[in-house]
Amino acid sequence: MNTRTDDFIVVCDRALRTLAGRFTGARPSPASGVADAPLLPDEREHSAGLMRVNHTGEVCAQALYQAQSIVARDGEVRRSLARAAREEEDHLAWTQERLDELGARTSLANPLWYAGSFAIGLCAGIGGDRINLGFVAETERQVEEHLTSHMDRLPLADARSRAIVAAMRDDEMRHGTIARDAGAAELPSAFRSLMRATAKLMTVIAYRF
Repeated sequence: MNTRTDDFIVVCDRALRTLAGRFTGARPSPASGVADAPLLPDEREHSAGLMRVNHTGEVCAQALYQAQSIVARDGEVRRSLARAAREEEDHLAWTQERLDELGARTSLANPLWYAGSFAIGLCAGIGGDRINLGFVAETERQVEEHLTSHMDRLPLADARSRAIVAAMRDDEMRHGTIARDAGAAELPSAFRSLMRATAKLMTVIAYRF
């Protein structure tokens, strides 16, 4: 059984690896085998901004799942969160790889987003497992909407980014369904609105910085 010290070491290790871009996907990138068509300069810049937003979202996901799993009461809930976090590692690796291909960097504000998301995850988990799962379900619902909008906004020629976003959306939908089936509570509308506002702020900042 892990001690508090073990948990602390794991938290620090995952935080450092997330922020340093040290994750390697367990699954191959959905962009593998997809032709990298030439993009106009403004298209490349736009794709990079959107993929930077998606990468920051995955940085936040790692922090949220890590924090939520720490305070989860039920063992199965903890294991479910851990499985989802491992799949989100793939997303982190895929978006990092695509940013490298586009010649773009990750968001300069990622350490702040990680810290904030970790704190939010702790608060969600402290409310109990149904609230914990409800937060997962609502987060994934909003992320699904966000990724769908990116499918509409990405340049048509950027098939590699579109393939990655489509695969990420499928995973997020499945994570949300699992959380709801496990007994997720419906979050108050005011809290859902606050989550949307926070995500919007992150999107605006990460797109440019």
